[in-house]
Amino acid sequence: MSVKIGNIDLGAFPLLLAPMEDVSDPPFRYVCKQGGADLMYTEFISSEGLIRDAAKSRKKLDIFEYERPIGIQIFGSDIESMREATEIATLAGPDLMDINYGCPVKNVACRGAGASLLQDIDKMVKMTEAVVKATHLPVTVKTRLGWDDNTKNVEEVAERLQDIGIQALTIHGRTRAQLYKGEADWTLIREIKRNPRVKIPIFGNGDVDSPQKAAAWRMEYEVDGIMIGRAAIGYPWIFREVKHFFETGELMAGPTLEERIIACRTHLDKSIEWKGPKVGVFEMRRHYANYFKGLPDFKPYRMMLVKEENIATIHELLDEVAVKYEHVLPFSEMA
Repeated sequence: MSVKIGNIDLGAFPLLLAPMEDVSDPPFRYVCKQGGADLMYTEFISSEGLIRDAAKSRKKLDIFEYERPIGIQIFGSDIESMREATEIATLAGPDLMDINYGCPVKNVACRGAGASLLQDIDKMVKMTEAVVKATHLPVTVKTRLGWDDNTKNVEEVAERLQDIGIQALTIHGRTRAQLYKGEADWTLIREIKRNPRVKIPIFGNGDVDSPQKAAAWRMEYEVDGIMIGRAAIGYPWIFREVKHFFETGELMAGPTLEERIIACRTHLDKSIEWKGPKVGVFEMRRHYANYFKGLPDFKPYRMMLVKEENIATIHELLDEVAVKYEHVLPFSEMA
């Protein structure tokens, strides 16, 4: 049985790349697609920013053919703005539209957007209905268990949003109050999967950082797919490793040093291609440490990489890393 969102066939058990602010841009999505992600989302985009034609928001609408299927994720606190933003985003040609009702950060939630809608389900329903009516594309939603431990209302959310036409729901197993702290709890996600009224695909999100955990939680919580976020940063191979474990029950060897360097170079090249040399080099800086996590005494190289502005010199530094660490054990054995 394939999992479907509208007419989009995602295979038997899709692995989704989470939308992450300042991370899930096209260069990062490129390496994750190569790593085996089945469905990806843009960074979340402000509905107000789209309507005002803010350059930063518009730039986030950039999607490429090789990324498909891809969803554009929007957020906002005003229903009319969300409706208008949906029309604008639909013109960018994604495969689906996604609404963020999960972002816990203050400057989103405290402005009445993101997870704060969990405090006003009626408004959430009206907003979602406006988005569904404003596009011909399938609409999905990402949310959390509730605002805090006393208001875990995601079961009501799932039923009511399904009733007005959303076609899949991703649930992060934390409340807004938890932010990203503590452990994700997927038990409520399983309750929703077991609810006979809920027919749409339910994806679980939060704390999946290994093939073993993905396989265990797939069985234990009965979800239709898993969304992976932070574990993919600097490690786009997580998707192929999870799939390999599902198919064989065996752990795949981790990426070689050469694979890590190739992915890092690809990410850098795509970043420069998309944002131009100055911004492309600057925004790549947050990724170097993640690509080479676990290498002994890597700090001097990291410091040089994050300070370097010359593209040719960055590639020379990566050449040096390849030579210096060529005899180091594979990462999987060091971990």
